[in-house]
Amino acid sequence: MEIQNTKIVAIVGRPNVGKSALFNRLAGKNIAIVHDRPGVTRDRLIASCRKAEPPFDIMDTGGIGETIEDDFNLQVKAEATLALDVADVILFVVDGFQGVTPVDLELAKTLRQSTKPLILVVNKMDSEKRKQHGSEFSKLGFKEIHETSAAHGHGITELIATVGKHLNSVPAKATRPPRTATAPPLKLAIIGRPNAGKSSLVNALIGDQRTIVSDIAGTTRDSIDIPYEHDGKAYTLIDTAGLRRKAKIHDAVETFSAQQATRSIKRADLCVLLVDASGMTMQDRKVAQIVVELQKPCIIVLNKFDLYHPGAKLKDRKEELLETARREFFFMPHAPMIPISAKEGQYLDKIFNAVERVHHGAQNPPGTGALNRILHKVIDTSPAALGRTGKSFNLLYASFIKEDNPAPIPVPHIVLFANRVDKLQDSFLRHLESVLRKTWPAEGIPMRWSIRGKGKKKDLETMPAKRSRKDITGEEPPPKMMVDRREARRKHAASDRPGRPDYRKNRKPR
Repeated sequence: MEIQNTKIVAIVGRPNVGKSALFNRLAGKNIAIVHDRPGVTRDRLIASCRKAEPPFDIMDTGGIGETIEDDFNLQVKAEATLALDVADVILFVVDGFQGVTPVDLELAKTLRQSTKPLILVVNKMDSEKRKQHGSEFSKLGFKEIHETSAAHGHGITELIATVGKHLNSVPAKATRPPRTATAPPLKLAIIGRPNAGKSSLVNALIGDQRTIVSDIAGTTRDSIDIPYEHDGKAYTLIDTAGLRRKAKIHDAVETFSAQQATRSIKRADLCVLLVDASGMTMQDRKVAQIVVELQKPCIIVLNKFDLYHPGAKLKDRKEELLETARREFFFMPHAPMIPISAKEGQYLDKIFNAVERVHHGAQNPPGTGALNRILHKVIDTSPAALGRTGKSFNLLYASFIKEDNPAPIPVPHIVLFANRVDKLQDSFLRHLESVLRKTWPAEGIPMRWSIRGKGKKKDLETMPAKRSRKDITGEEPPPKMMVDRREARRKHAASDRPGRPDYRKNRKPR
């Protein structure tokens, strides 16, 4: 989440002591993934605790203190160390069920060297039996000890009060430069399959190692909101976990990560679909299909352009890559495509140029009159596409439907009022959209179409009843004639005339 307050409280501790559960409890919403497995949290997560007065920001960190010094643990430790540097108050969380461990003792020794206010939080104290053994944590050497149960909410109110008391004595400081943009930030969700380079792109854009980057697929687990400002305009970059095929997911943590990523797509104003240009796969198209189904504005970023035929000319490489990408994502012809290299920092400004084009096009649709002139001209000049007959589709007029709460990048909803709408083919509707896009620069924006009028079953109940001959002239109509086919075939067989029998000569009243 975006940093909104000037004071920060960092949550630190060894893995699997309940830091993320405490983070969610203080934030009042499920932001961090909570699981019994150690080491689930890797990146720093930030949210606002509005239960306090005044509110403050809380920062969740990955577990530190483990003896395994692999690449992940080193980066997680660096993230936690950075959190300690910027925090005003530190919450040291321990596991009340397991008791004091050697790792807790080492961490306590390190934390006591800090001059910042320290509060020991003994978590998982959700029974009287556990509370009886709470005194053993006094050996860690902290003056203030709070027993809590983040899972059940016990002791949270008292903890917030203690944190607020310490923050009131800490002078306020700016955690980041004040935002000069006045408009609310656009939320950009960075999505894609695992190991496409999403975290590398986020770090390259903001110019900082904000998220952990690794060659191992699935490094990012939580969706991370990062505030960013470009040319005086505010954005919120949402780094998401990679989306894999459901059949390939056998892990509960990855399931939660995929669910978070899907929720991030839904709440985003625009999706930045990141694709590995060195090898596009079926999963890239499946992720794109999620965006299409949710009807979200989207741009496609082709990452690792520096690895795509590096020996060829730049112009030829770009043309071939764009042609290949258009074939792969044929169902998204409206999405702009941008080749970049996040690792080398090449062509990153073009991403925000495309975002602004999409934003500007969505905010400036044509008027109703211009829309009708465009569509009528297409229909009048394309009779063959309609299969034009005397009873073919007939457009009366078209209009935009205005939403009650329009999004920052609204998806246009066009309704067609017509006669015999059942004669309208989907292929011709796509033709209408393609011609409309040439006149209206609606890059990256999907279009919603609705059709209303005669010829649809749902509209038949509102149509006026047909008037009969008796209603018009006052006379009874002549009886309908019924053909006796058996008698016609018998007479035809007795005659010498070849061919089919003439049924019209054997009609009689019903």
